[in-house]
Amino acid sequence: MSLDIRSAHPKQHIKGAKADWEIIIGMEIHAQVNSNAKLFSGASTTFGSEPNANVSLVDAAMPGMLPVINKECVAQAVRTGLGLKAEINTMSRFDRKNYFYPDLPQGYQISQFAHPIVGEGEVIVDVPGEAEPIMVRIERLHLEQDAGKSIHDQDPLNSFVDLNRAGVALMEIVSKPDLRSAEEAQAYVTKLRTILRYLGTCDGDMEKGNLRADVNVSVRQPGQPFGTRCEIKNVNSIRFIGQAIEVEARRQIGILEDGGKIDQETRLYDPGKRETRSMRSKEEAHDYRYFPDPDLLPLVLPEGFVEELAQHLPELPDAKKARFISQYGLSAYDASVLVAERESADYFEAVAKGRDGKIAANWVINELFGRLNKDGKSIETTPVSANQLGGIIDLIAAGTISGKIAKDLFEIVFTEGGDPAEIVEKRGLKQVTDTGAIEKVVDEIIAANPDKVQQAKEKPTLLGWFVGQVMKASGGKANPGAVNDLLKQKLGIE
Repeated sequence: MSLDIRSAHPKQHIKGAKADWEIIIGMEIHAQVNSNAKLFSGASTTFGSEPNANVSLVDAAMPGMLPVINKECVAQAVRTGLGLKAEINTMSRFDRKNYFYPDLPQGYQISQFAHPIVGEGEVIVDVPGEAEPIMVRIERLHLEQDAGKSIHDQDPLNSFVDLNRAGVALMEIVSKPDLRSAEEAQAYVTKLRTILRYLGTCDGDMEKGNLRADVNVSVRQPGQPFGTRCEIKNVNSIRFIGQAIEVEARRQIGILEDGGKIDQETRLYDPGKRETRSMRSKEEAHDYRYFPDPDLLPLVLPEGFVEELAQHLPELPDAKKARFISQYGLSAYDASVLVAERESADYFEAVAKGRDGKIAANWVINELFGRLNKDGKSIETTPVSANQLGGIIDLIAAGTISGKIAKDLFEIVFTEGGDPAEIVEKRGLKQVTDTGAIEKVVDEIIAANPDKVQQAKEKPTLLGWFVGQVMKASGGKANPGAVNDLLKQKLGIE
């Protein structure tokens, strides 16, 4: 049993009918390795091919076929281990994990058991609503081959098997039981997916099944030993991970408070019914009859292999976040939002180059991300390039347009495209800096609101109301600084 290094904060405790309870969560993440070929064959890993189009004789387990390790899959596992600040084992071994399933032609899975390629590591996780990040310890990362897919909805009498996924390389990333709430588990998977995407070792597309989670859940009364855990298999969305944990914890608490005991088993989560269902009793290692695969020699990494990969790792999210805070003066929150996806961070840096970082971050997070979310678009499909957004910011800095006009300009660029400077010129959006023209509008507003004038003299904070009225009357084109100065002068406000 793993050492218990942290307990839940009291506010994370779940109130049962008879006592407070604490959830203990460990995760096993299955991440499909980004590679063109499978782990032990040259068959393609392309998603969406016709059923059984990407199946070699090795994948189909034809007699006499021998597996050959894919070097790139090994390199991707090592890169991931380095990204998790984990120990890299220069000698690892592949074992046969024996079990029967229709979409597993060999009758066993080639995996790593006693000697994984990656040992202990860690992930630092920011949890929404929590002031301090948490550290989740990684127990191991091992390589294994995926199974195929059984299809049950094509025929009323028969099931079919698609072996396109059979033999595809997976990294199984196993955490220690350091998570204490559904929110922590969701934040952990989100952070882990971000790291994998930065590294380029897994695309993290859960809809395609490229990232799947097995969630181990148990409950205990605070301060007591760990309880019996149940494993929820193959949860394929971060939202469902949170739901499954909450549902399973409540189920276990109900059983224990009624005087029952928890059976260690594997369960499935049904999001439609919001329940977990028993799938099978939980197997132990001896049930799989692990033994070293006789067709594969132990995997020994050449000298310098790990060091070479380490030298070419990209800047990872934690380091990038720290740099954004120090280099651009961003808040921790803004930096976290920007580094959540590598493409978002790159976009921001392109906008911020040679400009005020805080202003750039504000426009990227509030205006661009807000508009993309509204339209269901991503940073990869944004219609506003970094150059275009930077151009809008430059026009504000130069005093050519006001902040209000800038937002209108952004909308035009988002929906119609075009060069921001040319749009401003052609559509007459330039900011009015002529004090004579602005003064005329100011005088009109003051004359129309004598009661407000008296109130503003007694309560200078009402100046903002006058500024708003002048900006509205000028269509947002009046220079705000000039408006402020003129109003203060006319109203006699210091």
